[in-house]
Amino acid sequence: QVQLVESGGGLVQAGGSLRLSCVVSGRTSGDYVMGWFRQAPGKEREFVACITWTLGILDYADFSKGRFTTSRDNAENTVYLQMNSLKPEDSALYYCAAGVMRWSTVRSPDEYNYWGPGTQVTVSS
Repeated sequence: QVQLVESGGGLVQAGGSLRLSCVVSGRTSGDYVMGWFRQAPGKEREFVACITWTLGILDYADFSKGRFTTSRDNAENTVYLQMNSLKPEDSALYYCAAGVMRWSTVRSPDEYNYWGPGTQVTVSS
């Protein structure tokens, strides 16, 4: 059983930065994909970025490319999402997720087996 706990959310002005962390515990063998998703009120959960635990292969949504960076620290069992140049439309509940899946499906939230409780990001204009 994998447990995920996010932190680092908060209130920031437009143009500011935040770094989200996701501490991973109870991980079993397998090359997990560590995904970041977000969900704003009244909207569907959407893919933000992901990284594979073993090889560090990356994927980003179009809106996050160039502004957000995901990374992992295997020794600390932590995954990060650095968010720069934040916009009010980035406001959402951000989730960390984990699963083992084909690379072609990493953007689908249905492929992830484990989820953290989420951390709120609010960007003021």
